[in-house]
Amino acid sequence: MDKIQREPIMLDVNHMMSDIIGFQYGIDVSEVMNMMDAAQAAQAAVEKHRGTGWLGWMDLPYNQAAILERIEKVAASVRKEFDAFVVLGIGGSALGPIAVQQALNHQRWNDLPAEKRGGPKLYVEDNIDPERMTSLLDVIDISRTCFNVITKSGATAETMSQYLIISDLLKKTVGEGWQKHIIATTDTAKGNLIQLSLKEGFELFYIPDSVGGRFSELTPVGLLPAAVCGIDIRAMLEGAAAMDARCKSGDVWKNPALLEAVLQYIAMEDRHANVQVIMPYADSLKYMADWFCQLWAESLGKNVTRKGMAVNLGQTPTKALGVTDQHSQLQLYTEGPYDKVITFLKVGAFRDEVTIAHGCEDFKDVAFLGGKTLNQLLDAELHGTEYALYRAGRMSQTITLPQVNAYTIGQLIYFFEMATAYAGELLDIDAFNQPGVEESKIASYAVLGNTSAKYVKKAAEMKGRPNLVKRYML
Repeated sequence: MDKIQREPIMLDVNHMMSDIIGFQYGIDVSEVMNMMDAAQAAQAAVEKHRGTGWLGWMDLPYNQAAILERIEKVAASVRKEFDAFVVLGIGGSALGPIAVQQALNHQRWNDLPAEKRGGPKLYVEDNIDPERMTSLLDVIDISRTCFNVITKSGATAETMSQYLIISDLLKKTVGEGWQKHIIATTDTAKGNLIQLSLKEGFELFYIPDSVGGRFSELTPVGLLPAAVCGIDIRAMLEGAAAMDARCKSGDVWKNPALLEAVLQYIAMEDRHANVQVIMPYADSLKYMADWFCQLWAESLGKNVTRKGMAVNLGQTPTKALGVTDQHSQLQLYTEGPYDKVITFLKVGAFRDEVTIAHGCEDFKDVAFLGGKTLNQLLDAELHGTEYALYRAGRMSQTITLPQVNAYTIGQLIYFFEMATAYAGELLDIDAFNQPGVEESKIASYAVLGNTSAKYVKKAAEMKGRPNLVKRYML
């Protein structure tokens, strides 16, 4: 942990502002200043409700000392006893662990020999494609695998179906003591999984009542898989605490998450920039974009305000990867509709440097690369993309991580969570519910024939849809 450099991440919004990219589409400083009262009120409201309702995630950097010791103890045992660690979860139970593993460990972790990994292979099974489950069972030895079942409700169909399959296989393959292969992460008192865990004697971790799934990465949901793979979870929480300290101010020019929320609010409401593209220029940060997309979409995509007014709000998050998607999406960003904000994730200093060999001296447009590094080339491509967007008058911003380490990733997670909470206040919506997701779940269970009253009612409702028209099916 002592080797981790503890430097702040930086939000650079120059290319959001009108005095840089032009007054036609850029945001003027006066617009930000006009929102100062609303911003201060949003910051105060979030701070006032810290730790209550669904804002329990705000206290996670400070209130987990005891659980960290137990997580580290269990993680050490898993590393000693098992060759593979499989997370069974979906949504926030999966996207966070995937993002943190990709960011902080070797990018080909599972391909490394065991002695280089120093921990089990990690698989995060966040979908129920039958071919995917079969392929997992083809590559693991179930008798040498630990499964972390994560669902707060214990009724998540995707996760519990996986549990049923795996527990049945463990009983048949391992027999007595199969329960030692299961770690459950669930609610403290409610739901099916807590009852199963207490009955079977599974190792058990809790998701705090006041923390929703998409805000749960800094709970045992994300901390246990990270610790199993040797990641410094204490440094992650230190980074989150450092970002929290920067968010104590109601001044948008001192609080980076508040400034982010204000600028995105103006972009949405006054510029019709209803798409935000998260574009990391580092493979290590590739899945941070996926994690952010759930956080931003589920939190801000709402059809009513807190007062019940119909609004249909939300900024659609989407992902791109630099430089890969310069060759697939950049044309749209530079010449398509003025409906996007591009958010670059930049790394100040990579953990490795690769020098490009000299060669092809007869071809000047290739030979000039010799002696430079891939690091320089990647940075140049980022600057080139940023400049192309600037020339086109398109809004972009850059979040720079001095290094990708546990401390900066903790900051980034907490930054996005705070920005989301502030944006919810500015939009006057409930950023912590997800009624649209619940509708889909109820309809799915109705199709499968769940006999509980609400599913029977939904099944009857679904039968009332218009019949499909054959000529529309080619």
